[in-house]
Amino acid sequence: MFDAYVNRRRRPTPHRLLGVRRREPAVALLPTLLLTLLPIVAAQPRTTPVAPYPDPPQVLFKDLFVAVQTEAIYADGKTFADAVPSAAPNDILAQYHAARPDSPEALKRFTDAHFALPAAAASAPSAPEQVPIVAHIDRLWDVLTRSTTTAPRYSSLLTQPKPYVVPGGRFREIYYWDSYFTMLGLEQSGRHDLVADMVGDFAYLIDTYGHVPNGTRTYYLSRSQPPFFFEMVGLLSNDDCARAFSQYLPQLKREYAFWMQGASGLRRGTAHRRVVAMPDGSILNRYWDDRDTPRDESYREDTELARASPRPAPQVFRDIRAAAESGWDFSSRWFADPHTRATIDTTEIVPIDLNSLLFGLENAIRAGCQRQADSGCAGKFARRAAARHAAIDRYLWDKSTGSYLDYRWTRQAPVARLSAATLYPLFLAVASDSQAAAVAKSITRELLKPGGIVTTPLDTGQQWDAPNGWAPIQWIAVAGLRHYGQTSLAETIACRWMINVGEVYRQSGKLVEKYDVITTGRSGGGGEYPTQDGFGWTNGVMRKLIALYPAVAAYSATGQCPKV
Repeated sequence: MFDAYVNRRRRPTPHRLLGVRRREPAVALLPTLLLTLLPIVAAQPRTTPVAPYPDPPQVLFKDLFVAVQTEAIYADGKTFADAVPSAAPNDILAQYHAARPDSPEALKRFTDAHFALPAAAASAPSAPEQVPIVAHIDRLWDVLTRSTTTAPRYSSLLTQPKPYVVPGGRFREIYYWDSYFTMLGLEQSGRHDLVADMVGDFAYLIDTYGHVPNGTRTYYLSRSQPPFFFEMVGLLSNDDCARAFSQYLPQLKREYAFWMQGASGLRRGTAHRRVVAMPDGSILNRYWDDRDTPRDESYREDTELARASPRPAPQVFRDIRAAAESGWDFSSRWFADPHTRATIDTTEIVPIDLNSLLFGLENAIRAGCQRQADSGCAGKFARRAAARHAAIDRYLWDKSTGSYLDYRWTRQAPVARLSAATLYPLFLAVASDSQAAAVAKSITRELLKPGGIVTTPLDTGQQWDAPNGWAPIQWIAVAGLRHYGQTSLAETIACRWMINVGEVYRQSGKLVEKYDVITTGRSGGGGEYPTQDGFGWTNGVMRKLIALYPAVAAYSATGQCPKV
């Protein structure tokens, strides 16, 4: 199983796609002078969507929406954002203005009469003494599968041509980066049909809107999430990932164009949307959102935060939304003062995880072009990947700490705070052998806890900080470390995480969104909403780890793991 895993990972990883020796730095492909002078421009597929973006609820329902969210008529702001109106927005607004409900109770009576509220994507617990965790996960796939080829008129839901798996709980639609980790488990459960369907759904979103939105709601269309589409495509062909990349090459190129829009001609030290021109002219990327208003699903929370910040409200809203695009919403990674969310400045940060993923996307496009015998395209994307690799080493590698750090481009300085994002260059084969060894040491020292890898060492009350650990981070760690021969550490992380997830399952019969990795055997906390159960990516990663480490899975049932 180990050999099969390594062989599968080697085929799509960037160093293999570039045709260089294992873990050899990609910059060896180009002379130093060429790397210095290389212009990085965006790919040129269409950047305007085929279909116009439908308006989100706050645009459709105007002052009614503001009143409902501001008064917190529903405990979770996402409830009203997902509600289905019974009539056209203008008709409901006219009735609202005529009725003029003058209390929260009257307002709730009005909305209950004119909107159908959504139900959570619930999953019933199992009796753990009767249902092994693998059987529980395999049962959950059908429970969490949805098909929305049509959607009610004026609702926020976006249609999809094929079935898909939702995370669970309040997350009742498909989410972008969640789905890759879910798909890892689907493969192990023999559900390749659903994997293929979900890849088709994401390709449809790219073709329709020009990118994959955060999730399939109108209010998510102004942002994306970490670009894992190429990794999903790679799952379609274990023996020949380049074949799958070739099949989906138009969508891969178009997603790349979305992330790189505005790169051509960008002046040094400036930024446009998701691209940043570094001091030497290199192009790296940041998270962004095309809107600068409160999020529909967290309208009240965002407006309250903006009032607490001395910065202009539109900029605060943009930075909140950009953090949502990162998937780490929220974390001290994005705060100027790590303990004060009002100092959020996400758009000022060049993140290591995003740029590692875009390095992987560039190499996936290169491999797809090569399969199509398009040498010009293959060479162009090989050069772009090599130039990005050089820029990552120059700006995001910190030799003094032996880790990859985010970079605050507005101050031309690293963000001197370690996070689990330091593992992404190992997952995407950006790191050299010595860099990978240094990262292994730094995470062992700072991030390895009794229940797995903690997201950051800081306990701030944010859900993407201590004491929480998340399934996707564990997989990024395990897969990346294995790739560089750090098998003992990878096994320890996997074992500790499996024990932690298993303990919560034995207590509750559930798999949940996040876990406390410092005080083990309990779910995580913090954030804007209660911890959700279901849960797509936890199911997927746990199922994958059990298949990858069957002996460790049995060993971990005793509550012990090998020492590092």
